[in-house]
Amino acid sequence: MTNYLQVRDYKVALDNEGYLKNLEDWNEEIAAELAAQEDIVLGPSHWEILNLLRKFYQRHHLSPATRALISLVKRDLGKEKGRSVYLMKLFRGSPAKMASKLAGLPKPDNCL
Repeated sequence: MTNYLQVRDYKVALDNEGYLKNLEDWNEEIAAELAAQEDIVLGPSHWEILNLLRKFYQRHHLSPATRALISLVKRDLGKEKGRSVYLMKLFRGSPAKMASKLAGLPKPDNCL
């Protein structure tokens, strides 16, 4: 089943879990709309993680699961931000799943 996200005058196809079907459809406006559907207002801390995830995906062609995300953030953004508590405050539920969704990336493979 295909769902759609309406942003201004264009529709973006989503899968049944709300992830973009076409990764090239992503932009910051789409991310903000996806976040709004999750009751998240994207601020600088969110964008820092989303941009880091997108760079990681460009290099490795995969979305990191939670442990790998924490290690990535710790390595690139420091110990204070590379903690599950910090990421859970920004991205409810599973930080890896939610951050990947908002970054326009596929769901991490080993996240239920």
